[in-house]
Amino acid sequence: MASQHKSHQNNPLQWQPLYLFATIVTVISSAFWALEWFSAQGASIADSFSYLRLNITQGQVWRLVTGNLLHTNLWHLLMNLAGLWVILFLHEMHYKKKPILIYGLFLSLCLFEGLGLYFYYPELLSYVGLSGVLHGLFSFGAIMDITKGYRSGYLLFLGVLAKVYYEQSYGANSSVVELIGARVATESHLIGVISGIICGIGWLSYLYVRQRIKHKFS
Repeated sequence: MASQHKSHQNNPLQWQPLYLFATIVTVISSAFWALEWFSAQGASIADSFSYLRLNITQGQVWRLVTGNLLHTNLWHLLMNLAGLWVILFLHEMHYKKKPILIYGLFLSLCLFEGLGLYFYYPELLSYVGLSGVLHGLFSFGAIMDITKGYRSGYLLFLGVLAKVYYEQSYGANSSVVELIGARVATESHLIGVISGIICGIGWLSYLYVRQRIKHKFS
């Protein structure tokens, strides 16, 4: 019985919901890029779904979320999708018992990203890319690592803070700018980290309150 239980614990199928989510994001982002590429001579997908401040002001609020799923070129897409899979693999243990968490977290980060850029960076008129959300996922995962007692969580958290501080002070790496064919919106990385911290505090607060209520009525 013990060996059977251990085998079940190590069954890779238990991670399927998390990687199903990653596959869904990959397919949607790739489809947006493919449609944009094939519609070069027609109506642009970016015209309808990218973060465009003027259009959002006019009521097209879906752009706050969908802008995170569009990319400037293939390299931009591949880098962000690779980052998504690596981050989820790194922190998969935090989503094992509640795989639905990743869906709510991702949508929250997308929305917070759009709102943060809209309210705190009015000079940023357009934006596309998943990197801000990835910074949020990374920060959230690092916070969960710390609460679980993993010392690596402190290193990851300090690392992402140092990266964002450097970018705010000195700008993004010029080679990345050339690769994606656009200015790196380092503002989105800062918003992403802050959003990840907010989501982390919110999730931990929810777990604490739920535990208190459970003890109270048990």
